[in-house]
Amino acid sequence: MCGRYNLIATGQQIMDYFRLLSLPVHNPDYNIPPGQKILAIVQLDDGSNKAVNLHWGLIPSWSKDRAISSHLINARAETLTEKPSFKKAYQHRRCLIPATGFFEWQSTETGKQPYHIHKPDNTLFAFGGIWEHWEHDQETVYSCTIITTAANDKIAPIHNRMPMIVTPDDYSRWLDKKTASVEITDFLAVDAYRDMQVTPISTRVNNPLHNDKSCLS
Repeated sequence: MCGRYNLIATGQQIMDYFRLLSLPVHNPDYNIPPGQKILAIVQLDDGSNKAVNLHWGLIPSWSKDRAISSHLINARAETLTEKPSFKKAYQHRRCLIPATGFFEWQSTETGKQPYHIHKPDNTLFAFGGIWEHWEHDQETVYSCTIITTAANDKIAPIHNRMPMIVTPDDYSRWLDKKTASVEITDFLAVDAYRDMQVTPISTRVNNPLHNDKSCLS
């Protein structure tokens, strides 16, 4: 799964990397938990890409209660085309979620050991996600979820799932609203984890209220 990540790049770095003309107000965030607004990149109807803030935890358009979002922070790649919560969003509302790393916990005899999984020098990359538009009782929420897949050999010793990373060459194809029948396996087949590093860190990151550089060490 993916239940915590970080985005410590500056706003300018994010705009340059994803070729964006503007960005919502952004401050480096070392410890991002579900249930809050996160930065995502979506494609507009005119084909242009836009950075927006989305609630992390998907709320399906048919849901009568936004509380369901706490159970939908991740979407399994294997069931994207089957589950009613994800099917339509996967066809028409795919997004990229910028990140500089994510956290996972390994169960040991002495407790859970946290790890920071990141690229060299904490450079930018992007999770694959899907987003939704929900309205109920005059309330409107735009929300998203991060897609996960089975862990590869590098991540499996820590956890059996990992977030799907979209490679830069696939950004346009992933976001393309005109293509509803993208094959998820096309994106999973790429070894996006080849240069990812797995670094053991302190338990300071366990508390989502901690949000500073020490969360990465």
